[in-house]
Amino acid sequence: MARTRQFAMQRYPDNTPAAIEDFRQSGWRAAIDSSDRDGYSSMWSALSVAARTAIEGGKLAEGRVLWLLADACSLTLRPGSFNEPFKPRMVTHHGRSALPEDFQESDIALLAQISEEANDPWLQGRLADLVWLLEKPRHPKYALLAIDAYRTIPLDVQTWLRDGRECWERAITLSRMLGIGAGGRLKEIEAVLMAAFGQTTKDDGFHALWLTEPLAGNHLGKEESRQIAEKLRSMAQIFDQEMRFHHSRSFFDASARWFKRAGDVACSIEMTVQLAEGWVKEAMQRMSSTQRSSAVAASFYESAIQVYRTIPRRERAVLGIQNRIAEMHKLMNQAAMDALDEMGRVTSGPIDITTYVEKAQNSVRGKIELDALAALANLHAGCRVTELRQRSEEMLRIYISPRLFGSTHLSSDGRVIAKQPAAGTEDANSEEYEAAVRSEMVRDHTMRLDLLVRAVVWPALTVVISEHRLREGDFVALADRSPIVPRGRGRLFGKALFLGYEGDFAAALHLLVPQIEHMVRCRLKAAGVKTTNLDEDGIENEKALGALVDFPETAQILGEDLAFELKALFCDALGPNLRNELAHGLLEYGACESTYSIYAWWLGLKLVVNAFWNATRTSDVREPPAQQN
Repeated sequence: MARTRQFAMQRYPDNTPAAIEDFRQSGWRAAIDSSDRDGYSSMWSALSVAARTAIEGGKLAEGRVLWLLADACSLTLRPGSFNEPFKPRMVTHHGRSALPEDFQESDIALLAQISEEANDPWLQGRLADLVWLLEKPRHPKYALLAIDAYRTIPLDVQTWLRDGRECWERAITLSRMLGIGAGGRLKEIEAVLMAAFGQTTKDDGFHALWLTEPLAGNHLGKEESRQIAEKLRSMAQIFDQEMRFHHSRSFFDASARWFKRAGDVACSIEMTVQLAEGWVKEAMQRMSSTQRSSAVAASFYESAIQVYRTIPRRERAVLGIQNRIAEMHKLMNQAAMDALDEMGRVTSGPIDITTYVEKAQNSVRGKIELDALAALANLHAGCRVTELRQRSEEMLRIYISPRLFGSTHLSSDGRVIAKQPAAGTEDANSEEYEAAVRSEMVRDHTMRLDLLVRAVVWPALTVVISEHRLREGDFVALADRSPIVPRGRGRLFGKALFLGYEGDFAAALHLLVPQIEHMVRCRLKAAGVKTTNLDEDGIENEKALGALVDFPETAQILGEDLAFELKALFCDALGPNLRNELAHGLLEYGACESTYSIYAWWLGLKLVVNAFWNATRTSDVREPPAQQN
């Protein structure tokens, strides 16, 4: 089967036959054993090399079989999906890697034979899974074969991180799909995961936590809920004593959920209190560090307040938590005031676009995953309101037209969406002058965003994508542990960031924009700001992002620069106006894939990654990459 639909690449003649005997003689085992066995990605690479070697040597049938196996291993597994569990691993402007739909009927028949004969659990599980998905009618024996192969994959930390988790979760999904047809396999999987969880220690880091996630996500481990909760609590306390607060908070949080699942509300609340106090302890640590960071400490106090607010009001009163929240507000406000004296700025002179592109790409190239994301998130320092205003006022002084004439802005369908007044006099106190300056600031900022994405963000992002295979779970875990992300919204933030990383900015935008609005609202509420209004019927409604960013407290909490950027990007009719255009269904697909949408995704990544970095990097660990201007 020639994959001309993918990367316009003729691998072998279309009429090349292949049979099970060609598989036996293909040397597939030597190929995958020669690789590092870093999950399916390394198998894909090794089998592709072997396939090309076979074709070049004139062994067309064996080469075709090896290409078939390589394509099967190239697929990215989404273990929880019943109908579309496999996606292409690579999608570019030139094509894509394999999809299940690329396999012909003869390919499926051959894969079925190979799946029964292959004695490697990774390969056998993948091939049997594909046959179960594609063969018509379906034969449960292939689902059972996939389950049994997947659940023999080791449960150690490294294997879990290199596709092992997906394999075990797929075994659970297939067992659920088969129901009673799976026999006792689901119970057996549950028992094996519980046994592995029981053997974990603090030296395994987050592995104990990871092993509980497929149990919780698939409603398994119910009878052992208390046992799980108590072990997570014990490990959280150890991490807390060692001042490894990033670990302890995650374990306290998970323990709270498992205690709640066990029906022990009191212990669940106790764990939530410990989670909140973990933020307080790290805030105090940051304030007393040799590399003091009051801004980070303020965000930690705010996170503590957010956690405390998740405890029901009745319980807060009993435990005296309201007084503790009041204390946190005072500490947060003081830290925020102290942060003003610590702020610095990095600037650089103008450079041409070629140099800028090369610099952006080099800043992310060759780094490990988290460092690459941090470098990507800090390619640019973001908007600087003071500098932007100075440029805008200078433009109004130099050019006479903006001072004498206003302007009218139309939407793509001809509607008047905004009017920019004439500046009139240069009286900075006049409403006309302020409105004109503000309009020019939005215009200037919007123009620079387009160039920034084309010359910096997009070139660097393509390098990160080419060098790293990051999954949705990686972004969800990142968001879950980022203090700027409100509790319970990690999966939505993470999925939005992953969709952008996959190049699907339309879907990313629809998920991300509401979550950014919710983030702003939560931060205002945590600071005691009322974010609702009461209509004439006595109904209390939440204010939209456009109103929230106009609160003076927003600039105090988020900073003047970010507050302006959020309004200019999402809520101002003179700018992209992404939030309002999206909310009213006015964005066409092309607009969802525009440079402004990509920038909105990058801004979301910047907020999440930098908050995560500041929360997890202690003073004795390297600082995040310096921001570029």
